[in-house]
Amino acid sequence: METGGFVADSLKMARFSKNHSTKNFIVAGVRFMGESAKILSPEKRVFMPDLDATCSLDLGCNASDFATFHVAHPERVVVVYANTSAAVKAQADWMVTSSCALAIVHQLKSEGKQILWAPDRHLGRYIQEQSGADMLLWNGACIVHDEFKAAELSMFKAAHPNAMVLVHPESPQAVVDLADVVGSTFAMIKAVVEGSATEYIVATDNGILHRMRQLAPHKKFIEAPTAGNSANLQELCPLPLDGYKWPSRHFELPRKCFW
Repeated sequence: METGGFVADSLKMARFSKNHSTKNFIVAGVRFMGESAKILSPEKRVFMPDLDATCSLDLGCNASDFATFHVAHPERVVVVYANTSAAVKAQADWMVTSSCALAIVHQLKSEGKQILWAPDRHLGRYIQEQSGADMLLWNGACIVHDEFKAAELSMFKAAHPNAMVLVHPESPQAVVDLADVVGSTFAMIKAVVEGSATEYIVATDNGILHRMRQLAPHKKFIEAPTAGNSANLQELCPLPLDGYKWPSRHFELPRKCFW
């Protein structure tokens, strides 16, 4: 049996599973990532180490509550972020990632469309600000990115004047305003690989630092300050590697979750 590994964000993992010949995949991440892979490859089997591993954005946008919100605004085009359940995605007209959201919203605005956005209000505000689109935002936030604090980040910048600041648009506006680069996981990694700076202050899940150090070993990476101890999703996505009963971690999605 052909085996292998692949490290990427949720969209790239889903595309990888669709384009790869293997019929069985293990997605080591939170549930919406496995669901996204299954949506693009319904004929394949997607396993997850923990089917209960989830994301605060997903948890904060319950499908039935979102349906009520959606029905109350039938005139709006529904655009949802990838960090949502398959049941929420099934209610959407468009599903976007942080790397393609702005281009899609720009296009919808040019067509005169009003937008209902979910779930991340920070990312939605950033897209709204950049595009000028008429957007009604669901009141959700990522517990990791919501923890970044502008005052402390300003002090970090002062202490490292030559460092480039990389910020994910799920962060609060005051933090985004301090960034040299605002973008998706892929955009931040690209900025590190192609950038001329030797130091980077990184405001996103600190798991990205490992990949950055692999790709740019001679550069220095500094974790941006948070209100807590650190910015990571490990507690939401435990991966116990012993004693798996893999058949119980394989899931199917109802037909209504496919477009």
